[in-house]
Amino acid sequence: MQKTPAERGMQLAELLALPVAFDLDTSNRALQLGRTKGFDLAKRGEYPVRILRVGRAYRVTRADLLRALGIDPNSDGPGSSHPEPSDENSLIHQR
Repeated sequence: MQKTPAERGMQLAELLALPVAFDLDTSNRALQLGRTKGFDLAKRGEYPVRILRVGRAYRVTRADLLRALGIDPNSDGPGSSHPEPSDENSLIHQR
């Protein structure tokens, strides 16, 4: 049986490539929510991600969505971290 887009969710590369803000349908797909359920949660103020209201449209930011999914929006994905500066580099910055 073929899965619908809402059942597939999104891959990490797709999530990181999202624009800064996007529509609720895109967020629903990433959260594996159906369209009706996602819009119902948004209308009731129970959507799992902060929603921005622009006129009659709902918008979600990439940073908020990534946080809700447990991904650091400043990293390259789960488990990645920024390297600590070496002692040599820290001495240069202290001068």
